[in-house]
Amino acid sequence: MAMRVDVAVRQRILDLCVERQITINKLGTMSGVTQSTINNFVSGRNQSTTISTIKKLCDGLEISVIEFFTDEIFTDLEQEVQ
Repeated sequence: MAMRVDVAVRQRILDLCVERQITINKLGTMSGVTQSTINNFVSGRNQSTTISTIKKLCDGLEISVIEFFTDEIFTDLEQEVQ
């Protein structure tokens, strides 16, 4: 089933936290992204995030942006333009 890109990014962030056994709050500390920014995106209150924020999260996780997006969750995204 196709997924929206914001849902896929949100899920990827959560999956990476589970893999590394860290909380969203810890990710914020590691990446320098405010807890409220991460919480608002992960909870769905904010439907989008910037690539700059994703890059900071990746830096905190010590992975590249390429590694972040090289996940099967991104292989079947919904068409954004209707």
